[in-house]
Amino acid sequence: MGGSKKKAKLKSVLAKIFRIRNWKLLLIVLLLCFWAATLLRIDHIKMTELRAAVLAADEAEDDVAIASSLTELQRFTAKHIIFNVVEENGVRRVVFGTGPFYLEHQYMRAANAAIAAAKEQIDQGSTENPNGNIFAKVAEYCDAWGLQNGFDFPSQPYLDCWVNKLAEYPASETMGTTEAVKVPSTSLFRYDYASPLWYPCASGIIILIILILSLVIIVRFFIWLGIRIAIIFIK
Repeated sequence: MGGSKKKAKLKSVLAKIFRIRNWKLLLIVLLLCFWAATLLRIDHIKMTELRAAVLAADEAEDDVAIASSLTELQRFTAKHIIFNVVEENGVRRVVFGTGPFYLEHQYMRAANAAIAAAKEQIDQGSTENPNGNIFAKVAEYCDAWGLQNGFDFPSQPYLDCWVNKLAEYPASETMGTTEAVKVPSTSLFRYDYASPLWYPCASGIIILIILILSLVIIVRFFIWLGIRIAIIFIK
């Protein structure tokens, strides 16, 4: 008799806990997942537009527009969950953020300015570098190579030739200041803004609700399982 009352009580508790069926919660979670995916997609499109604005400003060689558009892109990325898929060296990977992008035109202007300044030093005689006037040697080689292959200053292949040939001459500890001029590193013109894994934006709040509901469903399942087992073993 006592066992029957305990079973009835457990069933009553089970009925109260599961007044809202798990399948209804699962349906809500699925709908929220679709909503979250839509919001993430909207944020990704916005990030892509802002990144395109940066590249357009770079192509227009407008340094003021580059700086402002970079700031806007960085601020947006820092306050939204940007789920992105990038491809590097033929390998696709998932990242949170803009993924790497380069300001090619700004780099070309800086590199060409450095090369133009270096070419001015060619006729100034010998230097303290043990390799002699390395700029004259590089210019002689790249001018001949460019003439042979149809490339001239300030084209990208000619610039690459300067970068590669300069790297072949190690610097001297006593190198003069004029000879210390170098083509800037491409890393200075590479950007990759990371987004947070979670942020209290629209998509972030929906994702948080999904996680909470999923946890509730899991906990409810184990409670249901425990009570069912208890009912079986109660005499």
